[in-house]
Amino acid sequence: MSIETAIVALGKTLGDRVQTGESVRALHGANESYYDEVLPDAVVFPRSTEEVALIARTCAEHGCPIVPWGTGTSLEGHALAVKGGISLDMSEMAALLEVNAEDMDCRVQPGCTREALNEELRATGLFFPVDPGANASLGGMAATRASGTTAVRYGTMRENVLGLQVVLADGRVIHTGSRARKSSAGYDLTKLIVGSEGTLGIITELTLRLQGQPEAAASAVCAFPDIDSAVAAVQATMQMGVPMARIEFLDAECVRAVNAWDRRDMPETPHLFMEFHGSEAGVAEQAETVREIVSEFGGGDFGWSTAQEERNRLWHARHNAYYAVKALRPGCRAVTTDVCVPISRLAEAVTETAAEIAQSAIPGPILGHVGDGNFHAALLIEPGHEGELAEAKRLAHAMAERALRMGGTVTGEHGVGIGKKRYMEAEHGAGWQVMAEIKRALDPGNILNPGKVVEVN
Repeated sequence: MSIETAIVALGKTLGDRVQTGESVRALHGANESYYDEVLPDAVVFPRSTEEVALIARTCAEHGCPIVPWGTGTSLEGHALAVKGGISLDMSEMAALLEVNAEDMDCRVQPGCTREALNEELRATGLFFPVDPGANASLGGMAATRASGTTAVRYGTMRENVLGLQVVLADGRVIHTGSRARKSSAGYDLTKLIVGSEGTLGIITELTLRLQGQPEAAASAVCAFPDIDSAVAAVQATMQMGVPMARIEFLDAECVRAVNAWDRRDMPETPHLFMEFHGSEAGVAEQAETVREIVSEFGGGDFGWSTAQEERNRLWHARHNAYYAVKALRPGCRAVTTDVCVPISRLAEAVTETAAEIAQSAIPGPILGHVGDGNFHAALLIEPGHEGELAEAKRLAHAMAERALRMGGTVTGEHGVGIGKKRYMEAEHGAGWQVMAEIKRALDPGNILNPGKVVEVN
């Protein structure tokens, strides 16, 4: 049994879709965050569920790890082949297979990206709402239980995946869920696979819930004198029951970065970016309600617009905030981390985090999807500077412990991967061992993305 033998066997069947060149391996050994490059032994490009099943059987026979790869935008080292083996690149399985407009659902292959799906859906009057910012693959989004700017209104991948086709470690193909909107039939295997980060099975098809494109939409931006005021305004807005489509927080340093990157001239103070969906009258009513709320908390000019061009510009700036922040320190690497806390503890969590980062020697702009209690810090470090890396890890560790102390979670959307595995026992207690037992039952050879999420001896 060996990785090399598995790769040779796969090459005999899949030909040049099994690649071992250094350049393609390096592409699949890199990541968006600070983790060291880890090259897989080979990269394999399947084109069908049947081929994925064949790959799984071959790898199981030879004890070769399989690490699914979408677009490589994950931030906790999820797709790094830390135990060697093959990187299973799903980019050639990227078709939209079916749209059921009457039932507001669709079926896609895992390599299809969210932007490609929404482009295909444009003429139907429907859209897929989960928006993590990056143009990620839908398979990867399901595997990491992704969310993003619209989760406050439409939910995360957990709420928007109706069913899956999954290849297990031994090559069996199973179907989970259905197109029905509810079911009481058996264990919920769909939600077990969603968020499992490729450790329990390989997703080869997804059935997704769609939404109707709103009749009207408006975006707004508002500056605040300090973090406390901005976050308190968010809490009040959510407690009032305003059905926000998006409500995003950027601290002063983040705004400074966005101004430089996107050529804007916003006041360099904390800001909220917001969006409202509904009827024209409903959107106007929501915007006016929020205008009143933010004024109570010292919010500045509350400018809102239904113009598509202005809305696109605003969210383009937000979606590129990560790259704008990195540009504050050219050549840096970002230790990116996220936590999520109950909304009642959000102001406290953000303020404590900001104060601790301000006392450190490294910059760490804060932004986040604060409508559901989720926020991020991008801790900017000089590559190769061990002291700065240690400080960034200390700050990230403090954020995680603070979130747990407040009844939250160490990751609201980035996932576990390599970086957050150390906190799993503290967050889940004995439940983490149950997760490991599930892993052993479904993947006794520990070939599916080993080294992630759980510890399996």
